[in-house]
Amino acid sequence: MPGMPVGSLWDDIPPVQAQAKERLGYPTQKPLALLERVISASSNPGDVVLDPFCGCGTAVHAAHKLGRRWIGVDITPLATDLIRRRLQDAFPGLAVPIEGWPVDMAGAAALAAQDDKYHFQDWAVISIGGRPAGGQRHSRKGADRGVDGVVPFMDGKQHRVGLISVKAGKTGPNHVRELAGTVGADPDAAFGVFVCLSSPTKPMVQAALDAGQWVSAYDGQTYPRLQILSAQDVIDGKRLKMPQGARKDTFARAPREKRPDGVQGRLT
Repeated sequence: MPGMPVGSLWDDIPPVQAQAKERLGYPTQKPLALLERVISASSNPGDVVLDPFCGCGTAVHAAHKLGRRWIGVDITPLATDLIRRRLQDAFPGLAVPIEGWPVDMAGAAALAAQDDKYHFQDWAVISIGGRPAGGQRHSRKGADRGVDGVVPFMDGKQHRVGLISVKAGKTGPNHVRELAGTVGADPDAAFGVFVCLSSPTKPMVQAALDAGQWVSAYDGQTYPRLQILSAQDVIDGKRLKMPQGARKDTFARAPREKRPDGVQGRLT
């Protein structure tokens, strides 16, 4: 529209409010309209937009919406997974490959060997559909009771969780029993998932069987109280033994965009 050009003070774009449809729950999320203006003013359709600190992916979302090619970079599995989910919700059918996530045991072992142990933990938790530990009840600060993540779900009318414990080092049946005790002490916990780098030993498997079973009010089915997954199981996409339809999303879903193609142009 004809009128005054946009100046250097942009006070016409409000921040992402608590009830905004685009809000995903990421603490530093920027308004999509803001990034659309920045990208529109500084690039042309077909150009490549690089965001080396991608956060929740607003820049690459805006870039794709505006017909730009894009590369987003972030250090944490939590952020990269959130970006992928956001883009796939907004642009159904869009393939969003993540470079750096383990695709074999060598990659899983390399991630586990990093100085920041939370990267391996978060990757394992997110890959099986969980939420990395946080908040007051399941916090990394203080006594976290060995809980590295939770799987929130609705069991009938009751909010319940599965507790996830991830160990990259040497493991044994005592670790499994500790998680069983934690599950038993939490009134909201229905089951526990123990994730280890290597395949579990027979005593570990027996310790999980000794924990018994639970019956879901959601579907009336019986499920193991404790289950064990190796890193290879996570890579292979093995599903948790739980009522799948009862899961709750880790983050809010991004609104679907009208742009229909869902295909990013080649970067080379």
